Amino acid sequence: MPLCGRSLTSMAMCGVSYEELDVRIVILANMRKDVSVTSTVDAYEVLLKEGQELYGDVPIGRPGRAKTYKWTVRALNALRIRMSIELSGQGNVAPGPAILIGNHTSTFDPIVAVMETGWRVTAFTKAEWFTHQIGPFFRFMGQIPLRRGDEPVTDWAMRMAQSTLNDGNKVGIYPEGTRAPDQGKLYRLHSRILVPLLEANPNVPVHAIATRYEQISLGRTRATVKISPRLAIDAAVMSADDMVTTVKDALIQLGDLVYVNQYAFVAKARAARQAQSGGSK
Repeated sequence: MPLCGRSLTSMAMCGVSYEELDVRIVILANMRKDVSVTSTVDAYEVLLKEGQELYGDVPIGRPGRAKTYKWTVRALNALRIRMSIELSGQGNVAPGPAILIGNHTSTFDPIVAVMETGWRVTAFTKAEWFTHQIGPFFRFMGQIPLRRGDEPVTDWAMRMAQSTLNDGNKVGIYPEGTRAPDQGKLYRLHSRILVPLLEANPNVPVHAIATRYEQISLGRTRATVKISPRLAIDAAVMSADDMVTTVKDALIQLGDLVYVNQYAFVAKARAARQAQSGGSK
């Protein structure tokens, strides 16, 4: 009797029946599937543990994979009592991974589009929010904490965003860096996260999202959300400045915004100083 190898061909030559082969094929397929899934899960868990170590006592939840995400989005529908949402352009976004780049005027910006579309969108979020009293909300939504000026944390956040895209979900980014101090304006975009994200994912569709809010009656607000077609961004041939300009122009046109060539945090600091000096007179 010849020795049977582990390959299916060898087993067939050794007289293993077709029924036994069928069983072994199924078992091997399931084993390989389990190994693949386990490998993916393990890679995420390692990355998550790295983030937990970087942030120490700051709880960060499970970015991109929060099991509470869908329940949280459903709970957010209670906001419809005081807010109506008009969304256009959802059909411009294909199923699967995408990078969504928005203007930033409200804490509701990452929420309103999700409430209408049901997409899982994992957005870069200032780490300070995770220690705020509403920190649990950002953990329930599985957002990615980002601490300014911390390179190890930035590297980790970029890899967590990559994990989210690899899962077939969407990543949100607001390159103004902070909420704009006034409606209808787009402030200068930061490129520190935006450009590396685009360069690392040249084949992932990129879309602009422009959001505006207006008071429509006492206690009620209308959020108007517009989503662009896929932007013509080719990281392989475009410079960083060209990519940022493409995003800026798309947001301006989509949201009918006025561009201010100044960072939003600078404008807010200046307005605060003016208010303080005016109040001291």
